[in-house]
Amino acid sequence: MKKIITRIGALVVCLILLIGALPVNAASGTYTYSIDGDSLPSPDAYTPAEVVDSAKIKGLETALNSPTDIETDSDNNIYIADPNNNRIVVISEYYQYKFEISTFINCEGVNDSLNTPKGVFIWEGYVPTTDPELDADENGNLDGYYNAKHIYVADTENARLVVFDGEGEYIRHIEEPESEVFEENEMYKPVALAVDNSGRIYVVSSTTYQGIMALSSEGEFAGYIGATKVTYSALQLIWRKFQTAEQLAKQEKLISTEYNNITIDEDGFIYVTTNSIEEDTLSNAINSNDASYAPVKKLNTNGTDIMRRNGFFIPAGEINFQTRVFDESATGPSSIVDVALGDEGTWSVIDSKRSKIYTYDNNGELLFAFGDMGSQMGNLKKVVGITYLNGKMIVLDGETSSFTVYKRTEYGDLLITALSHQNNRQYNLAEEDWKAILQRNNNFDAAYIGLGQAYYRMGDWEKAMSYFEFAYATERYSEAFAETRKEWVEDYILLVPVVAIVLIVAVVLFFKYAGKVNKKAATSGKKKTYWEELLYAFHVIFHPFDGFWDMKHEKRGSLRAAFTILGLAAVVFAWQAIGQSFIFNPRGGYASIIGQLTGMLLPLILWVTSNWCLTTLFDGEGSFKDIFIACAYSLTPVILLIPPATILTHIVTLSEQGFVNLLISVCYVWLFMLLFFGTMVTHDYSLGKNILTVLGTILVMCVIMFVAVLFSGLLIKMASFISNIITEIQFRM
Repeated sequence: MKKIITRIGALVVCLILLIGALPVNAASGTYTYSIDGDSLPSPDAYTPAEVVDSAKIKGLETALNSPTDIETDSDNNIYIADPNNNRIVVISEYYQYKFEISTFINCEGVNDSLNTPKGVFIWEGYVPTTDPELDADENGNLDGYYNAKHIYVADTENARLVVFDGEGEYIRHIEEPESEVFEENEMYKPVALAVDNSGRIYVVSSTTYQGIMALSSEGEFAGYIGATKVTYSALQLIWRKFQTAEQLAKQEKLISTEYNNITIDEDGFIYVTTNSIEEDTLSNAINSNDASYAPVKKLNTNGTDIMRRNGFFIPAGEINFQTRVFDESATGPSSIVDVALGDEGTWSVIDSKRSKIYTYDNNGELLFAFGDMGSQMGNLKKVVGITYLNGKMIVLDGETSSFTVYKRTEYGDLLITALSHQNNRQYNLAEEDWKAILQRNNNFDAAYIGLGQAYYRMGDWEKAMSYFEFAYATERYSEAFAETRKEWVEDYILLVPVVAIVLIVAVVLFFKYAGKVNKKAATSGKKKTYWEELLYAFHVIFHPFDGFWDMKHEKRGSLRAAFTILGLAAVVFAWQAIGQSFIFNPRGGYASIIGQLTGMLLPLILWVTSNWCLTTLFDGEGSFKDIFIACAYSLTPVILLIPPATILTHIVTLSEQGFVNLLISVCYVWLFMLLFFGTMVTHDYSLGKNILTVLGTILVMCVIMFVAVLFSGLLIKMASFISNIITEIQFRM
């Protein structure tokens, strides 16, 4: 019996160890993203505290039925849009039913009611009054004003907005706005709204694709703002010339995007979300970090998107699009349906496709993501709304007609404290906060950036650069590097011009020496030495017509010098890959010398072979050897310009990278010009014939590559066929 118990215990231990060794998908818990889009596990910033359904709301008689929106106010009241019951439900922070807004007497003294209200917004501010009992001065506030609370309701099916006071009493309603810019038979279906401090109203209509509808405080239409950028391909631009007005309008609707939700911050900046961007377009925008088709935007009152997007990817929810194990429908980009504003400039969006919550800081960097679909506490069936309440996050589930309250953890509190100290310029305190965060989560790039910013503000540029480098923050690294460079220039102000003059003089003297050697070799009549053959490259690059002519007819070039130049070019390219500064190569990617040599030889051999095959048929005078030598000597600008361009990457900042790009562009233009004229002189072609030859060579290269791919595929299939036959014979034997 004892042996059996021992064996069972050992088996249990083995199973536990085996389960612990299994790979865990970080995306199932709290996580962030790396620069490569891989999910990195993170400590929980929020944990589920409780799920509140209709049964837990004390005093609620009629249960919620697929609610669509949730908001809170400064008194910690919770407002829920319950469209299927034609009402707005108001409860306290302790989930005590207070009242609901459903029926009312309108301004004409007629009984009225809401009809499928899908959105609610709480406006709080000062309004003018002549009633001395309401005068704010008696409460120590503004004279002639009182602090009011207005409940704005998007009465969707009645195509209007209705305004109530803080007690749910009717104030006024705003009918469908009128304007000449509205399309004929256009429907007005308000589903969400926001109101700024001055009372200006911003409405999201589910049937409007031109953007957000801006209304005055009196409800008069002021215009559309924030319309999504529309782009067309060259083919679409041509096709539009032949389309009718109706077809053009229809196409605009298909391409433009409808918004689905909105909120506004205390400074009057508007956050809007959409889930109607095509998945392919959104995927490309995420992969290319293109904000033109971002599913979340921050608009000013003019409708200009001013959102900071300094993270590895634009704020768009999920970055990994791989299929989930238990829900194969949850693929592709996130479906963003709501946004909520948190403490210290943080904001969160919800993904209805995966029931996940993604939280960002005011720089658009992902702080954490969490959530999942399911029935366990903390998981949601169909997330439709999100809001904040006293540091807690409240997420509305439309399918279960309940909301989940998430409580901020110690790690989450530490994040908010760090952001607070950073926003208030208490950088010494922020430094300690970010260090404490890294002790809990060393995968957190935002913490490295936070530390870098703290050191930057304190004037410690070297430390700032090191932390920015950890987080691949090239722009911030460049700013810190600019300050370091400024200090270095101030310390060595006299050394810089001396070094520059010495280098210029050395280059000039070397070219003079090369010119003398080439001139002497041209008239000596003796066999050219290896050194003379190498230095002849400096004559070719400045005098291509004479240079390539003498290379072929006077034998000034050679295969050994050509291979030397080719090898030096490979070394230069390899050094460029590994020798660039962090600003120009943040990921540190590079290829070996063998890889660089292969990457140069294959295109070179392909060009030489194609050109030789073509020119043989069209009276070309150059041999395969002549073409190869001419092409190799044409690589000389690479050896001359790439090294200084690589060194320059350690001197310039990100905003000055144009100088490096200019130098590299000159290098390649020079190279292609030498290839062009080398081909022309080697084959003794006219300009027009040479242009046709170059184009034909490129075409032949494409044909050879196509045949090579086709042939390699055929060989693979033949090998597979033979392998299958051998396997079948072995089985039968």
